[in-house]
This record gives sequence, structure tokens and C-alpha cells, in this order.
Amino acid sequence: MTKQWEQRWSFDFSDDAALDAEIAQAEAKATDLAEAGPCAEAVQYNLERKLIEIQLKNGAIFAFPPHLVQGLGDASPSELEDVWLGADGLSIHWESLDADFSIPGLIQGIFGTKSWMAELGRKGGQKSSVAKQQAARTNGKKGGRPKKAKPL
Repeated sequence: MTKQWEQRWSFDFSDDAALDAEIAQAEAKATDLAEAGPCAEAVQYNLERKLIEIQLKNGAIFAFPPHLVQGLGDASPSELEDVWLGADGLSIHWESLDADFSIPGLIQGIFGTKSWMAELGRKGGQKSSVAKQQAARTNGKKGGRPKKAKPL
């Protein structure tokens, strides 16, 4: 059995006054969000540093390497330089790469979908370092990992 489509809203778009009020309300909300949140005034790809740099309106700069972001890892420098800022200052776009990201999301460390982020974490966990090797040796001298506690 297929589920029937169900309309969950009602709005009469033939009423110009109501439509104008709805548009004004949406514009006011967008302005409030732009003033309250991390809003950007410029974005660029810094070829020398190999970082995407976002200049925020409060004077702060947020930068990150493209390989962390879903869809940007294999992009050429010229493709990365073709970045533009959304009119509201809350998003960045790469039209040639078909990639769009919210600036608040990027600042929070959200560089892609949940599965992309999980894969980044998995790859990070596989990396070996001197610190990890030393910690493993130290734990081995103590008898290895502690046994899991069994419920009573």
C-alpha cells in the first residue's frame, strides 16, 4: 500500500497582501539570522596556504583545508578559487563542483553528510603516530586494555 500525499500547510498565494506579509516576515528572519550568527563578508581559496578562508563580519577568519570537505578533496586549485558567498553571508558555493555549505555548519565542524563525517573519523582513527605507539606500549606494560566490566 502506498502512502497518500498529505498537505501539512495551507496558504493562499492568490492573496497579495498575505504573500507580501509572508515575504516581509521571511526577509526579517533572514536579517535576524545574519546579524546573530557567524556571517561572512568574503571567501577565497588561498593557493599559497592551500586553505579556504572565510572572513567573518566580526573580523575573525575561519580557514580549513579542502580535503576535509565533501566534494572538494579532488578539486583543482582553479575550481577551488571559483567560490562565491551567498547573498546572506551564511553560505558558500562552488557551482562547478555542485557543492554548497552553510558557514555556521562549517564552523561547527560539519564538513559533509553524516556518512562523510563518519568516514573522516574512521580514517583518523587508522592513523598511527608516535604518541599512539607510545600509549600502546605503556598500556601493554600495564597488562593491556582493561577487561570490560560484566553486569551483575
